Amino acid sequence: MQNLVPTKPYFVRAVYSWCVDNGLTPYLAVAVDARTHVPRQYVHEGQIVLNVAPYATHQFEITNEALSCQARFGGVAQLLYIPLENILAIYAKENGRGLAFEPGMATGTAMELGGAVASVLAPEPQVPDGGESVSSAAGSEPPTSPPAGGSHLRVVK
Repeated sequence: MQNLVPTKPYFVRAVYSWCVDNGLTPYLAVAVDARTHVPRQYVHEGQIVLNVAPYATHQFEITNEALSCQARFGGVAQLLYIPLENILAIYAKENGRGLAFEPGMATGTAMELGGAVASVLAPEPQVPDGGESVSSAAGSEPPTSPPAGGSHLRVVK
């Protein structure tokens, strides 16, 4: 059998596009390791949550290997580089809908997020500020209660 391109970059691009097309704010939950280039002062317990909306990033790109962009933290532009294996979830800030991935997952299955599940992944987001201070941009946290119909977790193959 031939080597197939991993599915994860396609899932990440799809949820990102869905968020942007619906006027929602895409957030990434990221496991930080030596290969991940993010401002370390915003890393909490080995993870960081990033606002990757078009207004908060510049030169945003998702390849089959990594996500890269430029974002401002505390008014200072930073280059971000995140290997796709380190993306734990991508979801909409406003309703928590999106996909979660097993740590290190490049291929395989993803879990659909709904409502409060996203806040369990990332209770205190550290987001690029899009020109504002990080603390003011993080003032609006992910939902802590499920939307109408409750939260759910579903495996998507």
